[in-house]
Amino acid sequence: MISTPAIAAGLSPKIRKDIGIQALSRSMPIARIARENQVSRKFVYEQEGIAAQALDESFLATKGDDEVLFYLPITKTWLFQLILALVLICHSSYRGVVELLRDLFDWSISVGTVHNRLQVAAVKAEKINQAQDLSTIKQGLHDEIFQGSMPVLTGVDAFSTYCYLLKAAEHRDEDTWGWYLLELQNRGFDPDYTIGDGAKGLRAGQKAVMSDTPCHGDVFHILKQFKDFVQSLTRTVQGATSSRLEQKEDIARARLKNQVSRSMTSKLVHLKRREQRLLTLLKDIKTLFQWMVHDVLELAGPIFSVRQELFDFIKVELKQRDDGEFPMMRKLWKALHNQRDQLLAFSEILDQKLAEIATRLDVPLAKVREVCLLHRKQNTSNAYWEKWNQLHRGLSGKFHSLMEAVTDTNLRFKS
Repeated sequence: MISTPAIAAGLSPKIRKDIGIQALSRSMPIARIARENQVSRKFVYEQEGIAAQALDESFLATKGDDEVLFYLPITKTWLFQLILALVLICHSSYRGVVELLRDLFDWSISVGTVHNRLQVAAVKAEKINQAQDLSTIKQGLHDEIFQGSMPVLTGVDAFSTYCYLLKAAEHRDEDTWGWYLLELQNRGFDPDYTIGDGAKGLRAGQKAVMSDTPCHGDVFHILKQFKDFVQSLTRTVQGATSSRLEQKEDIARARLKNQVSRSMTSKLVHLKRREQRLLTLLKDIKTLFQWMVHDVLELAGPIFSVRQELFDFIKVELKQRDDGEFPMMRKLWKALHNQRDQLLAFSEILDQKLAEIATRLDVPLAKVREVCLLHRKQNTSNAYWEKWNQLHRGLSGKFHSLMEAVTDTNLRFKS
Protein backbone atom coordinates (compact mmCIF):
# COMPACT_ATOMS: atom_id res chain seq x y z
CA MET A 1 0.00 0.00 0.00
CA ILE A 2 1.34 3.39 -0.95
CA SER A 3 0.69 6.12 1.63
CA THR A 4 -0.18 9.67 0.83
CA PRO A 5 1.53 12.59 2.51
CA ALA A 6 -1.81 13.57 4.03
CA ILE A 7 -2.17 10.28 5.94
CA ALA A 8 1.37 10.41 7.32
CA ALA A 9 1.07 14.06 8.23
CA GLY A 10 -2.17 13.48 10.05
CA LEU A 11 -0.82 10.80 12.41
CA SER A 12 -0.77 11.81 16.07
CA PRO A 13 2.50 11.90 18.05
CA LYS A 14 1.41 8.80 20.01
CA ILE A 15 0.94 6.75 16.83
CA ARG A 16 4.28 7.99 15.46
CA LYS A 17 5.93 6.92 18.76
CA ASP A 18 4.27 3.49 18.59
CA ILE A 19 5.50 3.02 15.02
CA GLY A 20 9.04 3.93 16.06
CA ILE A 21 8.92 1.53 19.04
CA GLN A 22 7.58 -1.31 16.90
CA ALA A 23 10.32 -0.77 14.36
CA LEU A 24 13.04 -0.66 17.04
CA SER A 25 11.79 -3.77 18.77
CA ARG A 26 11.64 -5.73 15.51
CA SER A 27 8.42 -7.28 16.79
CA MET A 28 7.08 -7.41 13.22
CA PRO A 29 8.45 -6.78 9.73
CA ILE A 30 8.79 -3.15 8.58
CA ALA A 31 6.50 -3.84 5.62
CA ARG A 32 3.72 -5.04 7.92
CA ILE A 33 4.05 -1.98 10.16
CA ALA A 34 3.77 0.26 7.11
CA ARG A 35 0.79 -1.63 5.74
CA GLU A 36 -1.19 -1.62 9.00
CA ASN A 37 -0.64 2.12 9.50
CA GLN A 38 -1.13 2.98 5.80
CA VAL A 39 2.28 4.64 5.55
CA SER A 40 5.37 4.00 3.50
CA ARG A 41 8.37 1.97 4.69
CA LYS A 42 10.46 5.11 4.36
CA PHE A 43 8.19 6.83 6.87
CA VAL A 44 8.55 3.86 9.28
CA TYR A 45 12.34 4.04 9.03
CA GLU A 46 12.19 7.76 9.76
CA GLN A 47 10.18 7.14 12.97
CA GLU A 48 12.62 4.40 13.94
CA GLY A 49 15.49 6.83 13.59
CA ILE A 50 13.71 9.46 15.70
CA ALA A 51 12.97 6.90 18.43
CA ALA A 52 16.56 5.65 18.41
CA GLN A 53 17.89 9.19 18.72
CA ALA A 54 15.55 9.88 21.65
CA LEU A 55 16.78 6.75 23.44
CA ASP A 56 20.41 7.67 22.83
CA GLU A 57 19.87 11.15 24.24
CA SER A 58 18.09 9.69 27.26
CA PHE A 59 20.75 7.10 28.11
CA LEU A 60 23.89 8.95 27.08
CA ALA A 61 23.00 12.36 28.42
CA THR A 62 24.70 13.24 31.71
CA LYS A 63 23.31 15.63 34.23
CA GLY A 64 25.35 18.66 35.04
CA ASP A 65 27.13 18.83 38.39
CA ASP A 66 25.09 21.86 39.36
CA GLU A 67 21.70 20.35 38.51
CA VAL A 68 19.47 19.95 41.56
CA LEU A 69 18.96 16.25 42.33
CA PHE A 70 16.51 16.57 45.23
CA TYR A 71 15.40 18.91 48.01
CA LEU A 72 15.55 18.17 51.73
CA PRO A 73 13.50 19.87 54.43
CA ILE A 74 16.18 20.61 57.04
CA THR A 75 14.81 20.57 60.59
CA LYS A 76 16.52 20.36 63.96
CA THR A 77 15.38 16.75 64.24
CA TRP A 78 17.05 15.97 60.92
CA LEU A 79 20.26 17.71 62.02
CA PHE A 80 20.32 15.72 65.26
CA GLN A 81 19.96 12.54 63.19
CA LEU A 82 22.89 13.74 61.08
CA ILE A 83 24.97 14.21 64.24
CA LEU A 84 24.33 10.59 65.22
CA ALA A 85 25.16 9.37 61.72
CA LEU A 86 28.41 11.34 61.59
CA VAL A 87 29.60 9.93 64.92
CA LEU A 88 28.32 6.34 64.67
CA ILE A 89 28.69 5.68 60.93
CA CYS A 90 31.47 8.02 59.85
CA HIS A 91 33.32 7.84 63.22
CA SER A 92 33.67 11.59 63.24
CA SER A 93 35.03 13.45 66.24
CA TYR A 94 32.82 15.94 68.08
CA ARG A 95 34.78 18.84 66.64
CA GLY A 96 34.48 17.34 63.15
CA VAL A 97 30.69 17.40 63.54
CA VAL A 98 30.82 21.04 64.65
CA GLU A 99 32.95 22.04 61.64
CA LEU A 100 30.76 20.20 59.11
CA LEU A 101 27.55 21.79 60.38
CA ARG A 102 29.23 25.19 60.39
CA ASP A 103 30.75 24.97 56.89
CA LEU A 104 27.98 23.13 54.98
CA PHE A 105 24.83 24.20 56.83
CA ASP A 106 25.91 27.52 58.34
CA TRP A 107 24.60 26.23 61.66
CA SER A 108 26.54 27.00 64.82
CA ILE A 109 26.65 24.28 67.47
CA SER A 110 28.96 23.62 70.42
CA VAL A 111 30.92 20.48 71.30
CA GLY A 112 28.84 20.23 74.47
CA THR A 113 25.61 20.15 72.46
CA VAL A 114 26.95 17.32 70.31
CA HIS A 115 27.84 15.40 73.47
CA ASN A 116 24.41 16.05 75.00
CA ARG A 117 22.57 14.86 71.87
CA LEU A 118 24.56 11.64 71.89
CA GLN A 119 23.80 11.10 75.56
CA VAL A 120 20.08 11.54 74.91
CA ALA A 121 20.28 8.99 72.11
CA ALA A 122 22.25 6.63 74.37
CA VAL A 123 19.53 6.75 77.03
CA LYS A 124 16.88 5.85 74.44
CA ALA A 125 19.08 3.06 73.05
CA GLU A 126 19.65 1.72 76.56
CA LYS A 127 15.91 1.33 77.13
CA ILE A 128 15.53 -0.50 73.82
CA ASN A 129 18.48 -2.78 74.59
CA GLN A 130 17.16 -3.61 78.06
CA ALA A 131 13.88 -4.77 76.51
CA GLN A 132 15.56 -7.34 74.25
CA ASP A 133 14.96 -11.05 74.91
CA LEU A 134 18.32 -12.82 75.15
CA SER A 135 16.98 -16.34 75.55
CA THR A 136 17.64 -17.20 71.89
CA ILE A 137 21.42 -16.70 72.21
CA LYS A 138 23.17 -20.07 72.22
CA GLN A 139 26.84 -19.03 71.90
CA GLY A 140 28.13 -15.85 73.50
CA LEU A 141 31.44 -14.20 72.67
CA HIS A 142 32.94 -12.30 75.62
CA ASP A 143 35.94 -10.00 75.62
CA GLU A 144 37.44 -6.88 77.15
CA ILE A 145 38.24 -3.90 74.97
CA PHE A 146 39.57 -0.54 76.09
CA GLN A 147 38.57 3.09 75.62
CA GLY A 148 41.86 4.68 76.55
CA SER A 149 42.60 3.10 79.93
CA MET A 150 38.93 2.35 80.65
CA PRO A 151 37.97 -1.33 80.21
CA VAL A 152 34.78 -2.01 78.26
CA LEU A 153 33.09 -5.37 78.86
CA THR A 154 31.61 -6.78 75.66
CA GLY A 155 29.31 -9.63 74.71
CA VAL A 156 28.25 -10.62 71.18
CA ASP A 157 25.90 -13.30 69.87
CA ALA A 158 28.06 -15.59 67.71
CA PHE A 159 25.26 -16.36 65.27
CA SER A 160 23.68 -12.94 64.66
CA THR A 161 26.61 -10.70 65.81
CA TYR A 162 24.11 -8.80 68.01
CA CYS A 163 25.97 -6.92 70.75
CA TYR A 164 24.11 -7.61 74.01
CA LEU A 165 26.79 -6.25 76.34
CA LEU A 166 28.86 -3.08 75.97
CA LYS A 167 29.65 -1.58 79.35
CA ALA A 168 32.43 0.78 80.37
CA ALA A 169 33.58 -0.23 83.85
CA GLU A 170 36.24 0.86 86.30
CA HIS A 171 37.32 -2.74 86.83
CA ARG A 172 37.28 -6.03 84.92
CA ASP A 173 37.50 -8.38 87.86
CA GLU A 174 35.29 -11.27 88.95
CA ASP A 175 32.73 -9.10 90.75
CA THR A 176 32.29 -6.71 87.82
CA TRP A 177 31.82 -9.46 85.25
CA GLY A 178 29.54 -11.37 87.59
CA TRP A 179 27.34 -8.30 88.13
CA TYR A 180 26.74 -7.69 84.45
CA LEU A 181 26.25 -11.37 83.68
CA LEU A 182 23.54 -11.47 86.35
CA GLU A 183 21.84 -8.55 84.60
CA LEU A 184 21.96 -10.46 81.32
CA GLN A 185 20.45 -13.53 82.97
CA ASN A 186 17.51 -11.42 84.10
CA ARG A 187 16.83 -10.82 80.39
CA GLY A 188 16.89 -14.52 79.56
CA PHE A 189 20.60 -14.97 78.80
CA ASP A 190 21.30 -18.71 79.10
CA PRO A 191 23.73 -19.83 76.35
CA ASP A 192 24.96 -23.37 75.76
CA TYR A 193 28.48 -22.03 76.16
CA THR A 194 30.53 -18.85 75.85
CA ILE A 195 33.87 -18.16 74.22
CA GLY A 196 36.52 -15.94 75.75
CA ASP A 197 40.25 -15.46 76.08
CA GLY A 198 42.31 -16.25 79.16
CA ALA A 199 41.26 -13.14 81.13
CA LYS A 200 41.00 -14.19 84.77
CA GLY A 201 38.22 -11.78 85.75
CA LEU A 202 36.09 -12.78 82.77
CA ARG A 203 36.33 -16.49 83.52
CA ALA A 204 36.01 -16.12 87.28
CA GLY A 205 32.91 -13.94 86.94
CA GLN A 206 31.19 -16.44 84.68
CA LYS A 207 32.14 -19.35 86.93
CA ALA A 208 30.67 -17.52 89.92
CA VAL A 209 27.22 -16.81 88.42
CA MET A 210 26.99 -19.33 85.54
CA SER A 211 28.83 -22.33 86.93
CA ASP A 212 27.03 -24.79 84.64
CA THR A 213 27.90 -22.89 81.46
CA PRO A 214 31.34 -23.71 79.99
CA CYS A 215 33.61 -20.95 78.72
CA HIS A 216 35.57 -22.20 75.71
CA GLY A 217 38.88 -20.75 74.62
CA ASP A 218 39.23 -18.00 72.05
CA VAL A 219 41.78 -19.27 69.52
CA PHE A 220 42.35 -15.79 68.06
CA HIS A 221 44.31 -14.43 71.01
CA ILE A 222 46.55 -17.47 71.49
CA LEU A 223 47.39 -17.59 67.78
CA LYS A 224 48.16 -13.87 67.84
CA GLN A 225 50.43 -14.40 70.84
CA PHE A 226 52.18 -17.23 68.99
CA LYS A 227 52.51 -15.14 65.83
CA ASP A 228 53.87 -12.17 67.78
CA PHE A 229 56.59 -14.41 69.20
CA VAL A 230 57.48 -15.68 65.70
CA GLN A 231 57.74 -12.10 64.44
CA SER A 232 59.82 -11.02 67.44
CA LEU A 233 62.17 -13.97 66.94
CA THR A 234 62.43 -13.12 63.23
CA ARG A 235 63.56 -9.60 64.10
CA THR A 236 66.11 -11.02 66.53
CA VAL A 237 67.51 -13.27 63.80
CA GLN A 238 67.72 -10.32 61.44
CA GLY A 239 69.60 -8.38 64.10
CA ALA A 240 72.01 -11.28 64.61
CA THR A 241 72.66 -11.46 60.87
CA SER A 242 73.30 -7.71 60.72
CA SER A 243 75.74 -7.94 63.66
CA ARG A 244 77.63 -10.77 61.98
CA LEU A 245 77.87 -8.86 58.68
CA GLU A 246 79.03 -5.69 60.44
CA GLN A 247 81.72 -7.63 62.29
CA LYS A 248 82.82 -9.24 59.05
CA GLU A 249 83.15 -5.82 57.43
CA ASP A 250 85.12 -4.54 60.41
CA ILE A 251 87.57 -7.43 60.04
CA ALA A 252 87.90 -6.79 56.30
CA ARG A 253 88.76 -3.14 56.94
CA ALA A 254 91.20 -4.10 59.71
CA ARG A 255 92.89 -6.65 57.43
CA LEU A 256 93.68 -3.91 54.94
CA LYS A 257 95.58 -2.13 57.71
CA ASN A 258 97.03 -5.39 59.04
CA GLN A 259 95.27 -4.75 62.37
CA VAL A 260 93.14 -7.89 62.74
CA SER A 261 93.11 -8.99 66.38
CA ARG A 262 92.31 -12.33 67.90
CA SER A 263 89.37 -10.84 69.78
CA MET A 264 87.80 -9.65 66.50
CA THR A 265 87.90 -13.11 64.93
CA SER A 266 86.71 -14.68 68.16
CA LYS A 267 83.74 -12.30 68.22
CA LEU A 268 82.91 -13.18 64.60
CA VAL A 269 82.90 -16.88 65.45
CA HIS A 270 80.58 -16.18 68.38
CA LEU A 271 78.21 -14.12 66.21
CA LYS A 272 78.11 -16.84 63.54
CA ARG A 273 77.23 -19.48 66.13
CA ARG A 274 74.52 -17.28 67.64
CA GLU A 275 73.06 -16.52 64.22
CA GLN A 276 72.98 -20.20 63.29
CA ARG A 277 71.41 -21.16 66.61
CA LEU A 278 68.72 -18.51 66.21
CA LEU A 279 68.05 -19.55 62.60
CA THR A 280 67.52 -23.13 63.72
CA LEU A 281 65.27 -22.00 66.57
CA LEU A 282 63.23 -19.76 64.23
CA LYS A 283 62.76 -22.62 61.77
CA ASP A 284 61.53 -24.92 64.55
CA ILE A 285 59.19 -22.29 66.04
CA LYS A 286 57.69 -21.53 62.63
CA THR A 287 57.03 -25.25 62.14
CA LEU A 288 55.33 -25.50 65.53
CA PHE A 289 53.26 -22.41 64.74
CA GLN A 290 52.11 -23.87 61.41
CA TRP A 291 51.10 -27.11 63.15
CA MET A 292 49.14 -25.13 65.70
CA VAL A 293 47.36 -23.09 63.01
CA HIS A 294 46.67 -25.75 60.38
CA ASP A 295 46.27 -28.91 62.45
CA VAL A 296 45.53 -28.26 66.10
CA LEU A 297 43.25 -25.21 65.96
CA GLU A 298 42.01 -25.43 62.38
CA LEU A 299 38.24 -26.03 62.28
CA ALA A 300 38.49 -28.76 59.63
CA GLY A 301 41.12 -30.82 61.40
CA PRO A 302 41.77 -34.17 63.09
CA ILE A 303 39.70 -35.72 65.86
CA PHE A 304 39.77 -34.34 69.39
CA SER A 305 42.23 -36.93 70.81
CA VAL A 306 44.73 -36.32 68.00
CA ARG A 307 44.52 -32.57 68.53
CA GLN A 308 45.27 -33.10 72.22
CA GLU A 309 48.38 -35.12 71.39
CA LEU A 310 49.61 -32.52 68.91
CA PHE A 311 48.90 -29.71 71.37
CA ASP A 312 50.91 -31.43 74.11
CA PHE A 313 53.72 -32.17 71.66
CA ILE A 314 53.99 -28.48 70.74
CA LYS A 315 54.11 -27.54 74.43
CA VAL A 316 56.93 -30.03 75.08
CA GLU A 317 58.93 -28.82 72.08
CA LEU A 318 58.56 -25.21 73.20
CA LYS A 319 59.67 -26.00 76.73
CA GLN A 320 62.73 -27.88 75.48
CA ARG A 321 63.84 -24.83 73.49
CA ASP A 322 63.28 -22.34 76.30
CA ASP A 323 66.70 -21.41 77.66
CA GLY A 324 65.45 -18.25 79.35
CA GLU A 325 66.62 -15.87 76.61
CA PHE A 326 63.12 -15.14 75.34
CA PRO A 327 60.48 -14.25 77.99
CA MET A 328 57.80 -14.34 75.25
CA MET A 329 58.46 -18.06 74.78
CA ARG A 330 57.95 -18.78 78.48
CA LYS A 331 54.77 -16.67 78.49
CA LEU A 332 53.48 -18.48 75.41
CA TRP A 333 54.19 -21.89 76.91
CA LYS A 334 52.39 -20.92 80.12
CA ALA A 335 49.35 -19.69 78.17
CA LEU A 336 49.19 -22.94 76.18
CA HIS A 337 49.59 -24.99 79.35
CA ASN A 338 46.77 -23.16 81.18
CA GLN A 339 44.30 -22.99 78.30
CA ARG A 340 44.57 -26.34 76.52
CA ASP A 341 41.17 -27.71 77.49
CA GLN A 342 39.37 -24.44 76.78
CA LEU A 343 41.11 -23.93 73.43
CA LEU A 344 40.29 -27.44 72.22
CA ALA A 345 36.70 -27.50 73.52
CA PHE A 346 35.35 -26.59 70.07
CA SER A 347 36.90 -29.74 68.61
CA GLU A 348 35.04 -32.03 70.98
CA ILE A 349 31.74 -30.34 70.11
CA LEU A 350 32.56 -30.51 66.39
CA ASP A 351 33.21 -34.25 66.68
CA GLN A 352 29.82 -34.68 68.33
CA LYS A 353 28.13 -32.70 65.54
CA LEU A 354 29.82 -34.81 62.86
CA ALA A 355 28.77 -38.01 64.66
CA GLU A 356 25.18 -36.76 64.73
CA ILE A 357 25.33 -36.10 60.99
CA ALA A 358 26.69 -39.59 60.35
CA THR A 359 23.81 -41.15 62.32
CA ARG A 360 21.12 -38.97 60.77
CA LEU A 361 22.23 -39.56 57.19
CA ASP A 362 23.30 -43.19 57.79
CA VAL A 363 26.82 -42.50 56.51
CA PRO A 364 30.11 -43.86 57.92
CA LEU A 365 31.69 -41.38 60.32
CA ALA A 366 34.97 -41.65 58.40
CA LYS A 367 33.26 -40.30 55.28
CA VAL A 368 31.76 -37.42 57.25
CA ARG A 369 35.23 -36.60 58.52
CA GLU A 370 36.60 -36.69 54.95
CA VAL A 371 33.93 -34.21 53.83
CA CYS A 372 34.84 -31.98 56.77
CA LEU A 373 38.54 -32.13 55.84
CA LEU A 374 37.62 -31.27 52.26
CA HIS A 375 36.89 -27.75 53.51
CA ARG A 376 40.62 -27.28 54.18
CA LYS A 377 41.31 -27.22 50.46
CA GLN A 378 40.71 -24.24 48.17
CA ASN A 379 37.64 -24.87 46.03
CA THR A 380 39.58 -23.51 43.06
CA SER A 381 42.34 -26.14 43.33
CA ASN A 382 42.61 -29.43 41.44
CA ALA A 383 43.11 -31.27 44.73
CA TYR A 384 39.73 -30.05 45.98
CA TRP A 385 37.80 -31.24 42.95
CA GLU A 386 39.67 -34.53 42.72
CA LYS A 387 38.65 -35.30 46.30
CA TRP A 388 35.16 -33.91 45.63
CA ASN A 389 34.69 -36.31 42.72
CA GLN A 390 36.04 -39.22 44.74
CA LEU A 391 33.61 -38.57 47.60
CA HIS A 392 30.74 -38.02 45.16
CA ARG A 393 31.33 -41.41 43.56
CA GLY A 394 31.63 -43.15 46.91
CA LEU A 395 28.57 -41.59 48.55
CA SER A 396 26.32 -41.42 45.49
CA GLY A 397 22.95 -39.82 46.30
CA LYS A 398 23.90 -38.94 49.89
CA PHE A 399 26.85 -36.76 48.94
CA HIS A 400 25.03 -33.46 48.47
CA SER A 401 23.01 -33.84 51.68
CA LEU A 402 26.19 -34.66 53.58
CA MET A 403 28.08 -31.77 52.01
CA GLU A 404 25.31 -29.35 52.93
CA ALA A 405 25.09 -30.62 56.52
CA VAL A 406 28.85 -30.40 57.13
CA THR A 407 29.10 -26.97 55.49
CA ASP A 408 26.26 -25.65 57.65
CA THR A 409 27.97 -27.01 60.78
CA ASN A 410 31.31 -25.40 59.85
CA LEU A 411 29.67 -22.05 59.13
CA ARG A 412 27.99 -22.06 62.54
CA PHE A 413 31.34 -22.68 64.24
CA LYS A 414 33.04 -19.95 62.19
CA SER A 415 30.34 -17.40 63.00
